[in-house]
Amino acid sequence: MPEPWEYSLYIPTDPRAVTVSRRTLRLILTLHDLAHLADTAELLASELISNAVLHTKGPACLRVRHRDGVLRIGAWDADPEPPEPPGRLEALADAESGRGFALVRACADVWGWQPLSRMGRRGKLVWCELQAA
Repeated sequence: MPEPWEYSLYIPTDPRAVTVSRRTLRLILTLHDLAHLADTAELLASELISNAVLHTKGPACLRVRHRDGVLRIGAWDADPEPPEPPGRLEALADAESGRGFALVRACADVWGWQPLSRMGRRGKLVWCELQAA
């Protein structure tokens, strides 16, 4: 089993951070021989980072970890409030917004959130996991 690894990318409150995060994630996965996960991982990271950047104030962070054959993608933000529970993807087909967490729930093996402090600020980490094998 490969050694575990983890990366953190601190990002400003800027819509361009989503693209920077996606491209950084793809590079990380490619360099760690996990390119087969890149498309799904980018979609998941985009949804998590979009929520962190667009719906909260303050800094955010993309966290990527691989351990025991599981890839965990997380987005930390400075808002301690829990995310809105995802609706059913089928029910959101014509909705203008609100599909983000439904996509995460549909594409990830598991997802969740937890309170987490970073850089002296209270906040939360919203995360999802993919089997890497």
